Amino acid sequence: MSAKNPKVGFVSLGCPKALVDSERILTQLKVEGYDIVGSYDKADVVVVNTCGFIESAVNESLDAIGEAIAENGKVIVTGCLGKRPEEIRAAHPGVLSISGPQDYTSVMSAVHAALPPKHDPFTDLLPTPRKRGKKDDGMIEGVGLKLTPKHYAYLKISEGCNHRCSFCIIPSMRGDLVSRPVDEVLREAEKLAMGGVKELLVISQDTSAYGVDVKYAPKTWRDREYQTRMTDLARGLGELGLWTRLHYVYPYPHVDDVIPLMAEGKILPYLDVPLQHASPRILKLMKRPAAAEKQLERILRWREICPELTIRSTFIVGFPGETEDDFEQLLDFIDAAELDRVGAFPYSPVTGAKANDLPDAVPEDVKQERLARFMELQAQISAEKLERKVGTVQQVIIDAIDGDLAIGRSKGDAPEIDGTVQIQDGAAHKLKPGQFVDVRIMGADEHDLFGLVADKD
Repeated sequence: MSAKNPKVGFVSLGCPKALVDSERILTQLKVEGYDIVGSYDKADVVVVNTCGFIESAVNESLDAIGEAIAENGKVIVTGCLGKRPEEIRAAHPGVLSISGPQDYTSVMSAVHAALPPKHDPFTDLLPTPRKRGKKDDGMIEGVGLKLTPKHYAYLKISEGCNHRCSFCIIPSMRGDLVSRPVDEVLREAEKLAMGGVKELLVISQDTSAYGVDVKYAPKTWRDREYQTRMTDLARGLGELGLWTRLHYVYPYPHVDDVIPLMAEGKILPYLDVPLQHASPRILKLMKRPAAAEKQLERILRWREICPELTIRSTFIVGFPGETEDDFEQLLDFIDAAELDRVGAFPYSPVTGAKANDLPDAVPEDVKQERLARFMELQAQISAEKLERKVGTVQQVIIDAIDGDLAIGRSKGDAPEIDGTVQIQDGAAHKLKPGQFVDVRIMGADEHDLFGLVADKD
């Protein structure tokens, strides 16, 4: 591109769903002729895509806006925190524009106002040819710019959420559930595969609820009918021959239907299920969907069908009203369920959440003490489960080369949130990111596996 092209800096914060929003904005910017630059001093304007889910994320977003203003001066704010414009204006009155999540039109309008796109009267009225992106520019034909490494990508299947969990404000920021048509999602996945993506990470606020808002409307892809529902989507994605990983899956009964697809190798034997707690009383206070389901029985049944299944989950300790007995129920559940990957967080109030009004707040020192006990138990469980893999051969996808090591992930590890497989002789075997390789596991700790490239029979 010409050096005269207008230049935009971009800061992307928050979850993978926000990352996909950033990818869409950046794609539109590139289509309209803007250069994307990586430093404040080279940018003519800076866009900050914020997070506003918990107070620490709010503070991080406000700090990022402040840094952009100090370093550049011309700042456009979008994302979840944009739903609280008065808070942003109070801290940073000089921002040019504020918009909420998925409001791509407002972001582009603000960019146009601050930095009009370069106008070429000889070419603006000509149709833009569809070209495959230049090497390493992040563009995939028919899809757009991706911020992830080129061998994996997030596939967002819906926006919003119909649930009203008492600790969460996502519906107030992102609205009710709006599912993408299943044929549209499958076509995007197909284009990603053609662009070199090897692994798809399916994301939404509630993947299990996919399609309920459109009454599971049927669509056609590759001359076959698929309903707009999680099971049919997984079946279609399984036709692409990629690693497909399901995230944010609530434990509804119909989730049982995707487990056989995992056992057949159609999609990865991996479920990200945000359980949050195990005490029925606390789950009721949280207003969690599927709280009445017998979670442990369902998990054990899933493993009977697919013994290789990896389950990751997240939990909140110290929720208002949580007694020692409630917490012991959670520890008992963790001990019995033997979940593979677990994250836990002490409860913290979120502005606008209904849980703030609940009585019997748990003291901060008790929260931290419970969190430490929880993580100690889970670390022991994780170490024991990973130790069972020593001596096995695992298929691994390579993420990076670090000196003599190749750093990869097994089928049981999602990028950035789970563990890794460190291949001691990876560089010697000239492994490269995006490559699949069989690895003999020689050791393990509570998070990661260590191994050598397996000999071919």
